[in-house]
Amino acid sequence: MARTAEQVEVDGRRFELSNPDKLLYPDDGHRKRDLLEYARSVAEVMVPHMRGKPLTMRRFPDGVGSDGFFQKEASEHFPDWVRVEPVPQRGADSPVHHVFCDDAATLAYLATQAVLEFHIGLSTADDLDKPVLVVLDLDPPEGQDLGQLRAVVREMCRRFGEAGLSPRMQSTGGKGFHVVAPLRGERGFDDVRAAIRELAEQAAADDPDRLTTEQRKDRRGDRIYLDTNRNAYGQTMIAPYSPRARAGAPVATPLDPKELSRASPQGHDLTSIPRRLPRKPDPWADLHHDATDFG
Repeated sequence: MARTAEQVEVDGRRFELSNPDKLLYPDDGHRKRDLLEYARSVAEVMVPHMRGKPLTMRRFPDGVGSDGFFQKEASEHFPDWVRVEPVPQRGADSPVHHVFCDDAATLAYLATQAVLEFHIGLSTADDLDKPVLVVLDLDPPEGQDLGQLRAVVREMCRRFGEAGLSPRMQSTGGKGFHVVAPLRGERGFDDVRAAIRELAEQAAADDPDRLTTEQRKDRRGDRIYLDTNRNAYGQTMIAPYSPRARAGAPVATPLDPKELSRASPQGHDLTSIPRRLPRKPDPWADLHHDATDFG
């Protein structure tokens, strides 16, 4: 099949969309062109959540169902207007040159590179050692009752609030939910991770039949895992409004508290989000207005 390409322009930046009709989600009919248009439609709300944070990309050049790969080091062929910064790696002599998705053109360009998942660091280039987000990943077992999972999301939001945090929630587009809170960036990763670990362990101790902080899957049973491991230097979380490389093309979606009673981990997708945004303002738009100290 002959290779086809189109020229694309976003905010004055020009680049190529090769093989625009290549299927990236074969079971759902979403092509590379559709991913680009999705990126255009969400850039205004998605980019602010990514700006200044090191990006880890999950790329699927041959679409979902084929072997994808995680990529931290920026490719040499990326345009010179894509922001790339060296990020020191603990235990390594040389840094990794991460992409920073700071504008709509970069987001759109990465969509043409079959980046299906955008994973962001919890700190910014201003101070990589001090997180501006704390995240608790609620990872349910297979077959978990959705009502019970929602109840745990509410409970963890309550505990965040009691700890002086301003909790927000997100359906991950995967198995569960995130409870997230903004931080002032005054404490290091070790302090923040210890604090969120203590919060999660107390919740599990108070409700041991339903919750666990046990990392080993064979020891969790049918309990919901409260995962705090993302709160470490070099770790990431899925970016708000990022697609997921799963059948159905689900999207990680910030939620407001009123939505939780009908929300599910994969409740929104590449088709529904562009319809949602014109009538539903981003629930995380003012996220960092409520930043607090923690740790």
